[in-house]
Amino acid sequence: MIISASRRTDIPAVYGEWLLNRLREGYVLVRNPFNAHQVSRIALDPQMVECIVFWTKNPAPLLPRLAEIGRLGHRFYFQYTLTACDRIMEPFLPARRERIAAFRALADRIGPERVLWRFDPILFTRRQGPEAVLRAFAELAAGLRGHTRRCTISFVTLYAKCRRNLENMGLLSVDDRERMAFVGRLAAIAADHGIAVYACCDPFLDECCGIEAARCIDDRLVASILGRPVRIPRDKGQRPGCGCAASVDIGAYGTCPHGCRYCYANGSGRTVAVNRAAHDPGSPLLVGNLTGRETVTERTGISHCSPQGVLPLAEPLHPRPAPVAPFPPPPSAEP
Repeated sequence: MIISASRRTDIPAVYGEWLLNRLREGYVLVRNPFNAHQVSRIALDPQMVECIVFWTKNPAPLLPRLAEIGRLGHRFYFQYTLTACDRIMEPFLPARRERIAAFRALADRIGPERVLWRFDPILFTRRQGPEAVLRAFAELAAGLRGHTRRCTISFVTLYAKCRRNLENMGLLSVDDRERMAFVGRLAAIAADHGIAVYACCDPFLDECCGIEAARCIDDRLVASILGRPVRIPRDKGQRPGCGCAASVDIGAYGTCPHGCRYCYANGSGRTVAVNRAAHDPGSPLLVGNLTGRETVTERTGISHCSPQGVLPLAEPLHPRPAPVAPFPPPPSAEP
């Protein structure tokens, strides 16, 4: 079983104490996001959990806790989002230079293969057109050189919540020809810094730009971390075209205080404030406690590891290069 922590909220940035309490106690309770009276009890036994995938925009608060997470027997890697967006789009995140420093510190500690950069979503506004976004990407790529091997990209998807929160933000639309040119330049910049570019659930990037589809929950990377094969089915609960392996998410919507305008996981700042006030680091639930009106179901998981021990991977981590080739090897030291 792979634990996703979390697509729904930034657990490393905000809920690290709660997470560590859950790992110590060996289980977590998760409400069904569509029916609050249905609760799953998920075992966090490291013998059953092959890997934890952390999703974050600021891992700095979790860094002091990583050693204990490792001592508890858990393996993990990070999906780390660093975008070109300005303070208006991402109002409550630390300064970009601080997040670059945190990225580098994390990669120095656990290795660049286990810190995956997300430049996601890509969006253009009257304040930040394509050229400004490319300049920001180049700055980030230079800052992350040697500290990551992969960058996952996608253009913004305007879900209902996103559309509402992005009203009056001056969004610009560009045609397919302009997007293709933009992606080609972005991929070339990444290649110059030893970073391969992948597409997250974006058929345009795959079909029109030749960017390989990503597996954000990546069974190949998990196998590499474990040093033995794993066989994990695709996640049927994700969007069409998603290549992710199946995982169990332990987060909750409406709980992230970053306030990013493009976020699909938060309805309103007021909802986040109410949920944050109800958070108890000692509770098995991320928000509140059981009321007695819930139906709690044990969610059983199985280990997907091969019993055959350490074997070579069936397929390479990067089956084919991005369309700008060849990628130079990552530098051994900072310039």
